[in-house]
Amino acid sequence: MLAYPRTRAGPVRSLFLNRTIGLASARSYNAAKEFNRPMQIVDLRQLQSRSLEGLFQEEARHWLEELRWDYRPSIDLVRKFIDSRALGGYAASDNGRLTGYGFYVLEDHKGLIGGLYVSPQNQQEAITERLLSEMLATLRATPRLERIEAQLMPFGSALDPNFLAQYFCLHTRQFMLLPLDRAQVSSKLASPGLRIEPWKDRAIESAARLIQLAYANHVDSQINDQYRTEAGSLKFLRNIVLLPGCGQFLPEASFLARPATGDKPVGMVLTSTVAEGVGHTTQVCVMPGYQHCGIGRLLMERSIEALRQRGYESLSLTVTASNRGAVELYERLGFRTVKTFAAGVWQA
Repeated sequence: MLAYPRTRAGPVRSLFLNRTIGLASARSYNAAKEFNRPMQIVDLRQLQSRSLEGLFQEEARHWLEELRWDYRPSIDLVRKFIDSRALGGYAASDNGRLTGYGFYVLEDHKGLIGGLYVSPQNQQEAITERLLSEMLATLRATPRLERIEAQLMPFGSALDPNFLAQYFCLHTRQFMLLPLDRAQVSSKLASPGLRIEPWKDRAIESAARLIQLAYANHVDSQINDQYRTEAGSLKFLRNIVLLPGCGQFLPEASFLARPATGDKPVGMVLTSTVAEGVGHTTQVCVMPGYQHCGIGRLLMERSIEALRQRGYESLSLTVTASNRGAVELYERLGFRTVKTFAAGVWQA
């Protein structure tokens, strides 16, 4: 999921919704003067979104062609916040032409690099390094900021060396894609001691507790510290269930697993729509004590079947490479990795 700020009236998003707008002190630039000089960095709050239109169109093409993801709704929200002078970040200008941009948001004690795109028609590596350095310098100068997280999809220039040079700890992530007509589904029924139910919004608080327990001492809680507390897990769930935090939530392909004699969920899978005919698994987890019993696969198969019935063609997801059990499960279902990227964390 990509990071965007949001207002009380509605969301703004694609890697962290439900975040306060980054209003940290940043350098002030005179955009008109900067445009007449080679390779200058301009504060996003000095620009109108229309000046970034060429970059937006390029970026949307990459997402659709490489990842089967319609990124245009996310770009629309970026436009809105740029034009309201409410989005922290920078753009690179080369002889008056914008060649890349990046933005960040602040949430409590941490900052999040929400997006970074540099056109492959330019010096990608140099511009990427400069934009990232500017954003990180601004975030690190923010009082009481303890942590910076970033999950950026690379299109061309490698991002890992830049994060390593900035003392980030990196975790490799895999973007996996499954053509639904090739899914290896067993159609196995749930055991008598388990019931699978469609998602209901009233389950959101118990689902937040499930996430906290499922990710205790898990590598993904190192990447996203929201998983470490029930309050953070609830915020995460609201981003993807009640707000369009990672595509449009699809309750018809989202399920909960409960014990036959209990009410608390022990597993769940959540699914969104990210393009016409394309679903995305935004969350799948199983309670400790119930893991390695086939519940995760059962939930994924239910989601796959629900998508097939609705005429979807493919399903994507992201997974941390070191989580070998999950990667192997997805590979057995027919998923294949189409892109790798890094989840980076800097701790003060």
